[in-house]
Amino acid sequence: MSNTLLKRQLGLSGAVIMGLGSIIGTGVFVSLGLAAGITGPSVVLAVAIAAGVALCNGLSAAQLAANHPVSGGTYEYGYRYLNPWLGFTAGWLFLLAKSASAATAALGFSGYLLNILGLGDRWIVPLALATVVVMTGIVLNGIQRSNQVNLAILTVTFVSLTFFVLAGLPLALSQGGMLLVPFFGGDHPGWAAVLQASALMFVAYTGYGRITTMGEEVHQPEITIPRAILLTLGITMTLYMSIALVGVAAVGVDTLQQGALIQAAPLAVAAERFGIPGSSVVLTVGAIAAMLGVLLNLILGLSRVLLAMGRRGDMPRAVARVNANRTTPPIAVIVMGTVTGVLVLLGNVKTTWSFSAFTVLSYYALTNLAALRLSRSERKYPRWTTWIGFLACLSLAFWVEWQVWLVGLGIILIGLAWKMLINDWTKPRSHRER
Repeated sequence: MSNTLLKRQLGLSGAVIMGLGSIIGTGVFVSLGLAAGITGPSVVLAVAIAAGVALCNGLSAAQLAANHPVSGGTYEYGYRYLNPWLGFTAGWLFLLAKSASAATAALGFSGYLLNILGLGDRWIVPLALATVVVMTGIVLNGIQRSNQVNLAILTVTFVSLTFFVLAGLPLALSQGGMLLVPFFGGDHPGWAAVLQASALMFVAYTGYGRITTMGEEVHQPEITIPRAILLTLGITMTLYMSIALVGVAAVGVDTLQQGALIQAAPLAVAAERFGIPGSSVVLTVGAIAAMLGVLLNLILGLSRVLLAMGRRGDMPRAVARVNANRTTPPIAVIVMGTVTGVLVLLGNVKTTWSFSAFTVLSYYALTNLAALRLSRSERKYPRWTTWIGFLACLSLAFWVEWQVWLVGLGIILIGLAWKMLINDWTKPRSHRER
């Protein structure tokens, strides 16, 4: 096992940077426009609901990571607190969900970059594929190098999003709230639309889970991980709520929706309406940086979960090998970069993001289920927060389009079939012949 263990290299600030870099990106720069088109101005409410669910899940993930600080996140928690089948399902769901999120980030980056260059959308997929290759190469250089790149990216992103709020606020105030009514608008007005939008926006918060998948690489994980998760979520919630409210009040949901569906760049399109020269460029630069950060961190987190699954034999053991310096699992990184590239070929941010929503909500339902098994001495937060997280994830997962969750269930069954096959292969020959 020693040749598959990773070195502890991250402190609290490094873990928070990793979490923020994983969260702030695709969600606010792309999915906000998708969610606004579904539910209208009540997307602000959807952002708040998603934040509440994310907080409950964050508390569950924090106490699990504090008690069991290893790479793999809910995959490992499922094995320890539930059973091997649910543990495997969690790992499988994570690989599916975050590969789809990574593909969305690559497509979003491509859309924003092409928007600023004034090039046609026919180049979105080729550029996204090239970006996946470059980010995979950076992750192969280890977590320290990845975090240095991440900090630079995060700084640019924060500056651009702060600019969006400050630049859009005067226009939002001048509208006098007219664009916030009818509050329940969108394509299908009502609570069903709000819940569907909440499911899409929930995924925009889930990068904090990347901190738990790095449990093996964090100093004093029992202290650092819970603090990092709560700090990361608090900063993100404040930022997302501000952007959603200013964006809708300033330019309206139609502008945001069209910007997401046609150009995959809703905030840049919205900024063009602010009447401030260069606004769209500032947002585009921030979005480009954010998408790169999210893609980088997703490939990083995906490789760590695949590493954990390889250690247990749920995936080929070759993916569990780490390099001589014990800073990265190169085969796992290359595999997940390749899977992300394949999903990029779908070329549709709404499809990849909706699929990610279903699978990640199912994944966090298992996170909360594992947290419910913690003993009183292991528990750090009230049990009711875990129940809220579990029930909310389980119900929101099925508020995405029925075709998406049906495909998701089918792929889960394929994963379980793979688990059965792996179990049969790893049994002694005498057992297989009986």
